[in-house]
Amino acid sequence: MPSKLPQSQCDFTCPSCFRVLKNRSGLTQHIIHTHSSSSRRPPKQKAIDREDPPPCVGFEPSLCTWENHAILDDACGNDLCAGAPPPSQIMADKNDWYPFTSCVEFETAEFLFTDNQMPQAQVDRLLQLWTASLLPFNGRPPYTDHTDLHKVIDAIPHGDAVWTSFQVQYAGDVPELAPRWMTKGYDVWFHNANAVVKNLLSNTDFHEHFDYIPYREFEPTGQRRWENFMSGNWAWHHADILAQDAAMHGAMLVPIILGSDKTTVSVATGQNDYYPLYISIGNIHNKIRRAHRNALVLLAFLAIPKTDRESEDSAEFRKFRRQLFHTTLSHILSSLKCGMSEPEVRQCPDGHFRRVAYALAAYIADYLEQVLLSCLVQGWCPLCMNMSNHLDGGNGVPRSREHAEYCIHAFAFSELWDQYGIVGDLTPFTNDFPHADIYKLLTPDLLHQIIKGVFKDHLVTWISEYLKISYGEAEANRILDDIDQRIAAVPLYPNLRRFPEGRRFKQWTGDDSKALMKVYLPAIEGHVPPGVVRTVSAFLEFCYTARRNSLNESAIESLQQALDRFHHHRQIFQQTGVREQGPKGFSLPRQHSMTHYRHLIQEFGAPNGLCSSITESKHIKAVKKPWRRSNRFNALGQMLITNQRLDKLAAARVDFENRQMLQGSVLSATIRDAELHGGVDNGSDGDSGSEGSGTDDHESETQDSPRVLNYVRLAKTPARKFPSDIHALAHHIQQPKLPQLTSHFLQFQLQDDTNPSNDDAALPDLSNSPVSVFHSAVSTFYAPSDLSGLGGMHTERIRSTPCWRKGHPRYDTGLPFFSFTYGGVKYPCALIQWFSTISDGPDDDTGMWVVQPDLDADGQRELGVVHLHSVLRGAHLIPVYGHDRLPTDIQHTDSLDIFQAYYVNKYIDHHAFEIAF
Repeated sequence: MPSKLPQSQCDFTCPSCFRVLKNRSGLTQHIIHTHSSSSRRPPKQKAIDREDPPPCVGFEPSLCTWENHAILDDACGNDLCAGAPPPSQIMADKNDWYPFTSCVEFETAEFLFTDNQMPQAQVDRLLQLWTASLLPFNGRPPYTDHTDLHKVIDAIPHGDAVWTSFQVQYAGDVPELAPRWMTKGYDVWFHNANAVVKNLLSNTDFHEHFDYIPYREFEPTGQRRWENFMSGNWAWHHADILAQDAAMHGAMLVPIILGSDKTTVSVATGQNDYYPLYISIGNIHNKIRRAHRNALVLLAFLAIPKTDRESEDSAEFRKFRRQLFHTTLSHILSSLKCGMSEPEVRQCPDGHFRRVAYALAAYIADYLEQVLLSCLVQGWCPLCMNMSNHLDGGNGVPRSREHAEYCIHAFAFSELWDQYGIVGDLTPFTNDFPHADIYKLLTPDLLHQIIKGVFKDHLVTWISEYLKISYGEAEANRILDDIDQRIAAVPLYPNLRRFPEGRRFKQWTGDDSKALMKVYLPAIEGHVPPGVVRTVSAFLEFCYTARRNSLNESAIESLQQALDRFHHHRQIFQQTGVREQGPKGFSLPRQHSMTHYRHLIQEFGAPNGLCSSITESKHIKAVKKPWRRSNRFNALGQMLITNQRLDKLAAARVDFENRQMLQGSVLSATIRDAELHGGVDNGSDGDSGSEGSGTDDHESETQDSPRVLNYVRLAKTPARKFPSDIHALAHHIQQPKLPQLTSHFLQFQLQDDTNPSNDDAALPDLSNSPVSVFHSAVSTFYAPSDLSGLGGMHTERIRSTPCWRKGHPRYDTGLPFFSFTYGGVKYPCALIQWFSTISDGPDDDTGMWVVQPDLDADGQRELGVVHLHSVLRGAHLIPVYGHDRLPTDIQHTDSLDIFQAYYVNKYIDHHAFEIAF
């Protein structure tokens, strides 16, 4: 498995046997199971106030070693001595906000145009109100109206890539009664691709997240590891190709990444479709591209030819539509062509100027887009030569540009279509660029191939069909209703989407599929044969492994093993009549794509950095929201201007942050500026109230904080209307054992490590120790494979409240959080229930651990009090439903109390998958 973190700088040494553990969680479990004389004893931890900073583990250099490419090695700046500083640049003054006059003016523009996206009429009204409020003081607002606002934004000198257009028209023979598509001109709007890449290269926001050299990364065990694009074989091998040209020696390889996908902005107003084309570069780290930090840029809006029903299926129109796509791409990217054969000088994020060499490297697309790009017949694989009716058979010989060109010259079009799946009268756009092969550029697509394809369109559908074949439609519907009931009864968990009606929704989104994957396996277990359960389990193992932030050789081998199990167990769908017998039954291009993931990961790095979910998310910012801001008349022109202004504001923020002009809030900056010029002095730093302004309603969020192992903090504010006396609190929450459990916990905390007291010693008296109850705790942990900050840190709020949103109680992972003070030390604690595993390994069918609640002498669930700092993160439990149907009156709030066994849900997120194996 891939290494998760460098070794901690913290001391996790057992005080009893001096064994060194990897983390605090391991120390906790070691003490519980090895040195506890009673059945359950809370772990002893140094009492730490909840405001103490977490231990840091991420500041030491990576334990991995890098092997850089020998020729294209220009990390320190070309033609400069090693370690030389970047050339001095003419920097604007730190107080120069041009074209804005102040921080207030910039922040106002960004708030109105980018953050709030306020309509122009409302901007005018707000500024009028602002003006009216300032008139008695002879003041004025930053802008007079929306026109003034837009004029200032347009004057920003950064991030300026002008929109230009060209028109394309059918160039063949036009008959006398020609259909309209033959005579119509199609406008294509685009940025200069070279200028866009230049802006990406010079963006200082990418400085710490940018690779200048192709490299191979090796872990201390000697295993190779793949993560970012430049760690893949494609970058290394292409550098070998460029190294054959002496003029390229010392140049920096800049892999060009493209992505396109049609999107619909409104069905109600006439099916308004747009066809955006995006561009990025492979030097930027995956986490930046995933975090939408302007690493993926809108490059063009492609034309969408349309015609009447009579002509839309004609061979001429289909060929024109496809060739229009390739011709357009070739023209848009033509400004990069010179830089592919002769290096160009560009400034990089670290400030150095380098000679750079461009190369078409990857294309993010779903299967239908891949077929269009590769000029193939639908149903064939765009990566290998396997027959369309036997995709998983044969040797999977890779496609190549050379082979396709040979076949086109050697065979008739009909034979190309039937035997090779090649559309012989089309030319891929990559043929116009050096060293470019469209079959080598296509990347894995987790969203459409795996999540929406194999899971939603295949497995979920097949299971429904199996039930109908096996039980008849009426009984199958009753079973499906019970599966829906089981899904609805899954306990709540941070950031887990609930399905109160099960999976019965007509239009699935990618987020729907991802959420259902987390809870689907336990819901079907008991209703379908073990072979079906094992098929879904093997698929989930494959999917979650492929979605990791980084993969080493062991992880890739695990990926292949999961795929082999999936192929073995899926045969049950042929045996039960769901799928056709023979190889044709599983000749599904999206499912077949799983066989190529091993190779594609080694070529391009972790798939989550090149997934179409990135372009889908970009649709919202670059297409859908700008369209909604338009007046719907000639909307594209307004959308272009909106995107240009958004880019300018983003570039201005990077520039101001680079000059350290955006430190603190706008209020604190204004006060500092006023004090600097002898203005007001209100005795405040302007940020005094900002710390408590956050809301506790967020389930989870990303953290750009430094990398640490984990830490858990109580909510900022204690709950009201709870007794502060431990005995009164026990009565109030109906937990009579709370005082005794807390006293045992404190006794253990107070023991001297060198001379521990025996268990018969008098328990500490907590009568004078005030207690505070908290309805939530915030767990922050290193989870780079999940939605996380740039340091890989992920935060989730664990709920423990008797009334969630004026409804049922919600206890995500246990009972109340509380703290008490004893001897001047504050102890943050959690009252928990103890569970034990049923067997020595995970369940054979689901692959998940099964646990059951521990019972005390009275047959009640055993409780315990633990220090909050012994908690790594929350665990999600899903009931083992068994073969019986679930009563319809059971609610999700009952599930953690009424079942006898539970699955530890390792599919709740990627971090859980990596630690709950």
